[in-house]
Amino acid sequence: MLDALFGNVALLLLSAGLVLMALEALSPGAHLIVIGIALVGAGLIGVLFPVSSPFILAGLTLLIGVVAAYIYNEFDFYGGKGTAQTSDSDTLAGSTGYVTETVTTRSGEVKLDDGGFAPYYSARTTSGSIEEGEEVIVLDPGGGNILTVESLGAIGEDEIDRALASNASETEGETGTETEAEAETKTDETTETTESDTDSSTTSQAADTEPQTGTDPTNSIDESVTETEKSG
Repeated sequence: MLDALFGNVALLLLSAGLVLMALEALSPGAHLIVIGIALVGAGLIGVLFPVSSPFILAGLTLLIGVVAAYIYNEFDFYGGKGTAQTSDSDTLAGSTGYVTETVTTRSGEVKLDDGGFAPYYSARTTSGSIEEGEEVIVLDPGGGNILTVESLGAIGEDEIDRALASNASETEGETGTETEAEAETKTDETTETTESDTDSSTTSQAADTEPQTGTDPTNSIDESVTETEKSG
């Protein structure tokens, strides 16, 4: 059977594609679905329409892969345009869901609201147990293997209120800082305007004073004529 599999490139591509698609279902967000679709598509074409040249199959794989990648990005199957919600296990922190199998300190299972194609995860809690149907929040993604969760009902309202109050204080602080900065800017602008007006007034007064202190040519001529008449 293995000889037949490796001797038939199309069948090999088909098998590899199915394996990758299965892995994507188990670990969503790894983008294996794109490669899987490309291999399955090329493999199916090769099986239905026998192709002797492996280069043709390679070209088909590339073409189908490009189309699959475009559709995958365009339709955003995992939600959250432009973000791979489960491609990085760290993004699971803070996610919410509910318990599908009683969670204890050693075992359990939860279903996350934003879990992709396979939203079920093994989970455990730090203490006690969480019964089926209870809403939970992920505290530690644990690398995506075993999540550490806590019941939303067990999280005290005081903690939530403190968190909200802290966020509100930070927002008010930022707003106050911005207001002070704006006030300082307006004060600087007013000072600059006042100085500019003062300089303009000083220049105008100097210009008005110069003609008054100068010698009038007409008066000089009259005085010369008077002196000539007297001497005559």
